[in-house]
Amino acid sequence: MTFPTEKIRSDFPILKRKIGSKALVYLDNAASSQKPKQVIEAMDAFYQSSYANIHRGIYTIAEEATELYENARKSVARFLNAASESEIVFTRGTTEGINLVRFAWGRKNIEEGDEILLTEMEHHSNLVPWQLLAQEKGATLKFIPFDAQGRLQLDRLDSLLTPKTKLAACAFASNTFGTINPVEKIIAAAHAKGIPVLLDAAQAVPHFKIDLQKLDCDFLAFSSHKMLGPTGIGVLYGKKRHLEKMDPFLGGGEMIKKVEWDHATWNDIPWKFEAGTQSIAEAVGLHAAIQYLNHVELDKIFEHDQSLVRYCMERLPEIDGLTMYGPPAHERTGLIAFSIRDIHPHDIAAVLDRNGICVRAGHHCTQPLHRKLGLEATVRASFYLYNTKEEVDLLVDGLKDTVKLFRK
Repeated sequence: MTFPTEKIRSDFPILKRKIGSKALVYLDNAASSQKPKQVIEAMDAFYQSSYANIHRGIYTIAEEATELYENARKSVARFLNAASESEIVFTRGTTEGINLVRFAWGRKNIEEGDEILLTEMEHHSNLVPWQLLAQEKGATLKFIPFDAQGRLQLDRLDSLLTPKTKLAACAFASNTFGTINPVEKIIAAAHAKGIPVLLDAAQAVPHFKIDLQKLDCDFLAFSSHKMLGPTGIGVLYGKKRHLEKMDPFLGGGEMIKKVEWDHATWNDIPWKFEAGTQSIAEAVGLHAAIQYLNHVELDKIFEHDQSLVRYCMERLPEIDGLTMYGPPAHERTGLIAFSIRDIHPHDIAAVLDRNGICVRAGHHCTQPLHRKLGLEATVRASFYLYNTKEEVDLLVDGLKDTVKLFRK
C-alpha cells in the first residue's frame, strides 16, 4: 500500500507557504515538526469552549479542562504501553524531564566517587545536567565511544559498568548521526548490575513504536513538539517505584497534600512533580498529535522515513566533496548530517533557504561529537511523514547550485 503523503500534506497548513516564489521544503524535523490542522483545531476549540484551570475548580468548564488534561496523560500511557498512567509526568520538554531526574533522583542517589555512564553522542540536554550533578557531588562521567560509522562500541560496555556506576543515560536515537542505538542491550547489561537506565527518546518517540513494558528502562524523556504536537510540553516516564521515592522537583501549588507554616506533605505521583498551572492547552494538542500518529500508524511512518533517508543517501554522493556521517540507512532514523569540502554549513543553509529549503546547520547541540569528528559544524536534513522524494530531489539540486556558487 502506498504511503498517503499527499493526503497527509493537505493536513499541514504551513506546507502551503512559499518562501519568496519557492514552495516551502521543510527538512528540519529533528529540531521540531510542523503541526497538522487537527492539533491546531483541538487547541483552538479548547481555548474557545473549555478553557479553565485544572484540578481545583468545581464548575463545569474546569471539570472539562481537567478531564481533557488527564485524558492526555492516559493517551501518552497507552501510546507508550506504560504500566500505569501515574508513571507519566508532564514537563516542558525532554530537557526538563532529564533535569527533573537529575534533581529529584540524582541528588539522592549519586555520591562522591560514583560514576554516571553516558555515550559520546549525547545531545547537550543529556550531557550538561550530568556534568552539573557530577561537579556538585564529586562524581565521574564515563562514556561509551562511537566508531567511524556512528555506532556505539558496546564491546566496552561491561568494563564501563563498574560497581561505582549509579546511572546509565543514553540517547535512544542520535540527533546527529541518526543512529538507532541498541538500548535494549545497554538496559540488560546495566540491570544485570542493578544500575537504572534513563533514555533520551526525543528522536525516537516521534518515529517508531516504543513499548515501555518490553523495553524496561527506568526513565524515558521526550518532547511533544518533535511529534506534531505543540511546544511547551513534554513527558517524563519513570517507573513507579522510582517516582515514589523521589523528592519534588519544584515546590508550589498542586504538588502538595497538606501545607503547614514550616513543612508540607506531597501529592501522589505524578502530580507531585507538576507544580503550578500546567500547560493545559498544550496537553490537549499533544493528545491530538498522538491520535494523528496512531491514525497514520508509526510503523508506516518509520518505513516512509527510512525510504526517504535511503533515497537521499543514494543521491547525495552526486555532490562533489560531500561527506555523510553515521551508519547505513536501515540503522538510522530519517536524518542525515553531512558536510561539503571548503563550504561552511551556514553558507550551505543560507543558499538553500533562498530556494525555500529549510535545513539545520551547526553543531546540533552535540559539540563534543563534532569535535571528535574534527568538525565545527555539519548540515542536517531530517525527514518526517509529510516529506517526499521530490523534496529530496530539490535538496540535491539546491546543493549542486550551492557548490557551483562557491566554486566559480
